Amino acid sequence: MVLHDKNLGTKQKALRINLNSAIYGSFAEIGAGQETASQFFKAGGSSGTIAKTMSAYDMTFSDAIYGPEESGRYVCESRLAKMLHKEYTLLEQRLGEQRGENSTFFAFANTVSALNYKKTNEGHGWLGVRFQLAPNAPHNDVVVHVRMHDNDNVLQQNALGVIGVNLLYACFYYNNSAEVLLDSLMDDLNRDRVEIDMIRVSGPDFEHIDNRLLSLRLVSRNFTDAALFGPDGGVLQPSEALYKKHILLMRGRLRPITNIHLDMIDNGLKQFRAEPDVDESKLVMVSELTLNNLSAVQNEIDEKDFLDRVDILCSLGQTVMISNFLEYFRLVAYLSKVTRLKTGLILGIPNLEYIFEETHYSNLTGGILESFSTLFSRKIKLFVYPTLSRTQNEIVNCTNFELPAHLQPLYQYLLLNDKLEDIKDYNEANLHISTDRVLDMIKHAEPGWEEFVPDSVVEMIKDRCLFGFPCVVIPQAGFTPA
Repeated sequence: MVLHDKNLGTKQKALRINLNSAIYGSFAEIGAGQETASQFFKAGGSSGTIAKTMSAYDMTFSDAIYGPEESGRYVCESRLAKMLHKEYTLLEQRLGEQRGENSTFFAFANTVSALNYKKTNEGHGWLGVRFQLAPNAPHNDVVVHVRMHDNDNVLQQNALGVIGVNLLYACFYYNNSAEVLLDSLMDDLNRDRVEIDMIRVSGPDFEHIDNRLLSLRLVSRNFTDAALFGPDGGVLQPSEALYKKHILLMRGRLRPITNIHLDMIDNGLKQFRAEPDVDESKLVMVSELTLNNLSAVQNEIDEKDFLDRVDILCSLGQTVMISNFLEYFRLVAYLSKVTRLKTGLILGIPNLEYIFEETHYSNLTGGILESFSTLFSRKIKLFVYPTLSRTQNEIVNCTNFELPAHLQPLYQYLLLNDKLEDIKDYNEANLHISTDRVLDMIKHAEPGWEEFVPDSVVEMIKDRCLFGFPCVVIPQAGFTPA
């Protein structure tokens, strides 16, 4: 069992690494100074750890060493990957014969944009370590993306040095526990100073770790507000994956995803694409799960259930977001930071009722109007899927949606200004589908649930016994139950 020593300070971590004669490697830091390497120099004994430290501030020098970036951006994951590859390869080439039998090599790299002199930018960066856990062993990688929130360049650089030491220490001393490795990255730091919004581990010593669970823990531990996975299940950095994209998002429990959800997505996409200010080539469809919708008993998250839902959504080609945004206006505020292009939300009438419930905004000085100023900003539009009334005698949509009299003028303003739109070409038969009822049918293997769920999802539920579907174990020939 790996114990997280929270009393171990940054200098103590650096010194312990320096005094470990087996750990030896290089530091390459771009953009915010030699902040991590300097921690090891100041701790003492660095000659036993550091083979080389360097920084290439000038883009021409950087390109000469690592090659150019097609995007023209230097604070990006591809630049970090080139740095790690180059520096680790040089270690093996130059020191493999001399030290390879006794050393566990590492290459630490970062590429960072810290707060500029005029404070007009947002500090963020990529940090990574390529390392061995035994001499001549294959390497592993740990890569993180951070956002720095200190309102001072020197403080941001200091935070960068601290998290750099935490990262390298975690790689060598906490690699047997994914949870401790992750938690230790914030030692001597807090969310007000640093946000970690992506982590990815890879290599033979991390084969047992699911990066999606690490991302879930980033959100559940409040290291960040949202994490993102691509249709292949791979972890994405949200602001990089959604940069300059039109985002169409649907949130829900999706346990399981049913035909009504697919109908919402298909028709919502069709109408969003038809918007005059939407470029289809830049469109990303996102299915969002909130922590609130993942919590089971006593606010504990069922991690297997979470992975099951992500697997199903990814199998349907969906990009998946996990967030801690309970209120829609906070979700929109987040999306507005990662893209300046038009964004759409797909939701049902019950969600629209939730949005107009004033009690949800009692903690805001401006109440519902304050939240709506963000939720219905210039680049946002809601696409509303109809539902059956509680008596099931009438289809409820934007036209006959009922509100208290004092909210009607606000609602009419949103309709007249094209902030709300009914999803039109829906399948009326889907309106009778209740996700809770379908889930109950699955748990009891009740005949007929399959007609409410996409065929490919039905197969996954049965093959993997998901969502409580009772597995049928067929005894092997000659086996007699006790």
